[in-house]
Amino acid sequence: MASAVLVIDMLRGFAEEGNPLYCGPPARHIIPNIQKLLERELAGGARAFFICDRHTLNDPEFQMFPPHCIEGTPEAEVIPELAGYPGETIPKQRYSGFFGTDLDARLEALKPEKLIVCGVCTDICVMHTVADARNRGYQVEVPADAVASFDPKAHRFALEHMEKVLGARLTTVAEEAKPRFVVEPSIIRGDTSDIYFLRTVEILKKEGINPVATMEIFPSRDGILCGIEEVKALLKEVLPQGSQVWALDEGEAFHKKEVVLRITAPYQSYGIYETPMLGILAQSSGWATAARECAEAARGIPVICFGARHVHALVAGRMEYAAFVGGATGCACVEGARLAGVEPMGTMPHALVICLGDTTKAILAFDKHMPPEVPRIALVDTFLDEPQESIIVAQAMGGRLQGVRLDTPPERGGVTPDLVKETRARLDQAGFRDVSIFVSGGVTAERIRQYVEEGAPVDGFGVGSYISGARPIDFTADLHEVEGKAIAKRGRIPGITPSPRLKRVM
Repeated sequence: MASAVLVIDMLRGFAEEGNPLYCGPPARHIIPNIQKLLERELAGGARAFFICDRHTLNDPEFQMFPPHCIEGTPEAEVIPELAGYPGETIPKQRYSGFFGTDLDARLEALKPEKLIVCGVCTDICVMHTVADARNRGYQVEVPADAVASFDPKAHRFALEHMEKVLGARLTTVAEEAKPRFVVEPSIIRGDTSDIYFLRTVEILKKEGINPVATMEIFPSRDGILCGIEEVKALLKEVLPQGSQVWALDEGEAFHKKEVVLRITAPYQSYGIYETPMLGILAQSSGWATAARECAEAARGIPVICFGARHVHALVAGRMEYAAFVGGATGCACVEGARLAGVEPMGTMPHALVICLGDTTKAILAFDKHMPPEVPRIALVDTFLDEPQESIIVAQAMGGRLQGVRLDTPPERGGVTPDLVKETRARLDQAGFRDVSIFVSGGVTAERIRQYVEEGAPVDGFGVGSYISGARPIDFTADLHEVEGKAIAKRGRIPGITPSPRLKRVM
């Protein structure tokens, strides 16, 4: 059965500046993700339905909202960036895509395996469509990075409500993308392995013994699995035909002592790789688990990983990829973004502001030389008071500024919820309601919860050392079967461990 993608209200009236119900920069930011979603799903045989507001001149809805998306006007058109994708258009006059339309009948004829719902606004038409879909018994996925609203707080509430009350599954567009891991020759050679594993394989070779053995790998505590794709890339390089590999998926939550990986193959083919496999899973899962803690604390507010500067350059990409797997919506370093299948994200450093001697000069130079798809976000804590500098750069940019980043150092008290509130209030009073506020500098899961609980209007968090410095999750590897005979060291149960969640991957 095919899936169905419901693209909600990605219309010029909602996604193009100057219209009465323009949803602001968040609506623009999700366009590339919806494009990726459509390309991926259509290639897999899915059907797309563009659910579109189409109002009459005297629509009762205009008693609550300004007249918008009137039938026959440019506002009611699908935005040009999505108009070229094949799909069926379904006009609607109310919040839900099911109310007063033939969507129900079209889906009944299609009988899709699941519905993937994206578009705007998260808390209005998206959520009401998801509610009606769930009431009809459909499995529903909502890519959190492909929905948006003009109201960040309502956006976060809607995501949580759709997941925890309506039972929709929250995903990300890049979730299904498989990273391209290149296995380093030093790992293949065994240079990163404990010497006793190399000596073990050497002895077995000289003794002419190469039993088919089953190894199981399990963690010491709960967490989010990451590194399994890299381990699979290694195993594909070394295992012979006929081998079997079973695993949990990248990004799945696991429990203490749950088997996450099982290998059945001639022992000599994989015995020396126990060390790197455990290390990859331990470090990557630790990073991913910390990122998940931040994402859950943020309740739908984007979390960007800024941790590359805190780790060795050769593992920076792996760390940021792990953060993405754990729930971060973006990565700052190029290699991490490549592995995650997204574009690298970032604003400007203090160095640019200091070299140019003025924040306004820095953002104007940034605007002049960076391509249009790079967000115009100014760092506003270098020389002046943050709210004051936010207004100055917003005025200088003449409406082109998309956001400001607050990175106040601890010597000045750091970025507090009250500072964010003041910055938001002063921007709003100056007429810059569409300028978003991003926070970085010593951000932890606990601090994110504080911002959210105190109602600080943060539009995105940059998190560094909380993720990059996360404690690894210890993994253990045990042989449980040799040549079909159940076996184990003392304290462990011989034989294959019942693990119903494992999937055959090789």
